[in-house]
Amino acid sequence: MASEVDICNQALTSIGHKTIQSLSENSEGARKCSVYLQQAIDETLRVYPWNCAVRRASLSQLSETPAFGFSYVYALPQEPYCLRVLQMTEKSIRYKVEGRKLLTDEAAAKILYIARIVPAEMDPLLVSAVAARLAAELAYPMANSPTLQANMWKLYEQKLLEAVTIDAQEGTPDEIEVDTFIN
Repeated sequence: MASEVDICNQALTSIGHKTIQSLSENSEGARKCSVYLQQAIDETLRVYPWNCAVRRASLSQLSETPAFGFSYVYALPQEPYCLRVLQMTEKSIRYKVEGRKLLTDEAAAKILYIARIVPAEMDPLLVSAVAARLAAELAYPMANSPTLQANMWKLYEQKLLEAVTIDAQEGTPDEIEVDTFIN
């Protein structure tokens, strides 16, 4: 199981920097990782519906009503924090995410969503992708090298593709709904 420090050390070694013992230590690597780590995790989690980060939730209806377009407003989950709504109980249900709220015409709202998770909950290939993204983010501020940064972005894209490919192979494939467009 990976930790935040493990991800930072993978990123730091990728750009030729010394490793760290903790995010709170007084070193350039720890300070920069503290700035960029959570953003790198959140952004990588948002780009794909990772199996390890998918959660289900019944949402709490808020007392406010939308000005137009929908009938109900629901609060998005805070624990675990919702990074991206994938769908409601049925794919055909119409909804819209605005800020930290979900708007719909449904009297009850249940969603499938991407949650903010800790590295220990991540698939090992996802950990590698996050570390590569963090390396890309750190390359210029720490090594002052646009070439290294470009190489790290390429590495991130490769790691992301590998992780997505394997993640997509777990579980029963979704059925394609037949409609007039597909026919």
